[in-house]
Amino acid sequence: MAFKFDEDLFKKYIRVLKLARTPTRDEFQKIALVAAAGIGLIGIIGFIIYEIFLILP
Repeated sequence: MAFKFDEDLFKKYIRVLKLARTPTRDEFQKIALVAAAGIGLIGIIGFIIYEIFLILP
């Protein structure tokens, strides 16, 4: 299976990379806070389900 070089697709990738930028400190902190809250929420839900199954016979 040979690798086919698609020049148009490569140009699209380059265009997207030129538009991309690193987030500011404030943006990064907001994203990290939302991600941490989501992980914590999923953990709490899992723990509650675990405790419910321990209580049930």
